[in-house]
Amino acid sequence: MRLMNIQTEKLNLIEWITRLNDTSVITRLKEIKDQSDEFREKAERESVIRGLKDFEEGRTYPHDAARKIYEKYL
Repeated sequence: MRLMNIQTEKLNLIEWITRLNDTSVITRLKEIKDQSDEFREKAERESVIRGLKDFEEGRTYPHDAARKIYEKYL
């Protein structure tokens, strides 16, 4: 899906939600959002834990080396 299509779909969903009166659908949408938030928080927490473990076990790079590795993303 192209970026423009995604933005259009988001706007269509927002419009649909604003007209929605079915509380069971609203409840389900909130559950989906909450699950998504929990998943993201868990993934972020696990990433930090992995990073700390790498640091404790000496798997680190000096700033210059890390910059060279990731320069194409900067």
